[in-house]
Amino acid sequence: MHGMQALTRKRPAVVAAVLVAGGGAATILGAYFFEYVLGLQPCPLCLDQRIAYYVSIPLAIVIAVAAGREAPRTVVAAGLGVIALAMLFNSGLALFHAGVEWKWWPGPQECSGPLSDLTTGGDLLSSLTNLTIVRCDEAAWRFLGLSLAGYNVLISLAIAAVAAWGAAAAGRAVK
Repeated sequence: MHGMQALTRKRPAVVAAVLVAGGGAATILGAYFFEYVLGLQPCPLCLDQRIAYYVSIPLAIVIAVAAGREAPRTVVAAGLGVIALAMLFNSGLALFHAGVEWKWWPGPQECSGPLSDLTTGGDLLSSLTNLTIVRCDEAAWRFLGLSLAGYNVLISLAIAAVAAWGAAAAGRAVK
């Protein structure tokens, strides 16, 4: 444990970036587990919430390498700041989604499923029976009262806090 504390004091930006990349990767892998193993198909808002992770994970890896190679602290701090803002925005999006699930406010129209062009003909009944609608206003899974969107609020806030801490630590190191 002493070695980790020393590393955190000596290279906080590297530690923050590694934690962001690892936490983000674990979150996305968890989402894939729910989708591909448990069969819980994501709704449009679920997919939108993944974008911040798709941006933040590779950026955090680049920042970790850059900070480890003594890149300019302002660049490292700016990169971690971008991640903090992206994840803070993502926590707001996840909170919006959780509110839609709790029926506190209406969700976007695309959460009601796709509508195909009815003028082209074809077998409409077959199309309708094969259509799977994944609604944004119905939580597919809950644990301790929170849905996946609710947990994403907490995870995104935690990742934003770690990135902000890393950005502040990198910024303080600037002389």
